[in-house]
Amino acid sequence: MLLRRDRAMIAVLIMLDVAFHAGRAGTVSAADIAERAGLARRGIEPLLQTMSRSSLLESVRGPRGGYRLGRPRRDIRLSDVIETAVSEDAAGEDGPVGDLFARVVEPCWRNLDDALRAQLHDLTLDDLVRRAETAGLRRPLAEPISFSI
Repeated sequence: MLLRRDRAMIAVLIMLDVAFHAGRAGTVSAADIAERAGLARRGIEPLLQTMSRSSLLESVRGPRGGYRLGRPRRDIRLSDVIETAVSEDAAGEDGPVGDLFARVVEPCWRNLDDALRAQLHDLTLDDLVRRAETAGLRRPLAEPISFSI
């Protein structure tokens, strides 16, 4: 699972943005996610589609459409997000060969990978949302209250 830093981090950021700004009920547009992250919308679209196909996100069509979490944020582990994000990149990846690699580097890398997977499995989107709130970030109000008389 060795992280491809860019794709994995962007996937976590997308999921956190949706969890933080939309939650389970609301939606967030791809354009808003891209703007807040300082990324090109066309650059994050493939990740949004990948996350939607894996049911981590739900795509909603229509005038109030966008993306929302596919399940409660406490049930979405960072390991799920990263596995989904990098699984398409890992296919067909060529790597080094030879005795030093096979007997020393690869086993060492596998141990590091296992430790990282365990840590990522323990973290959820809910944990990251709480960290954002602790850091002083404010979540947007769901809908303004309006009264008609």
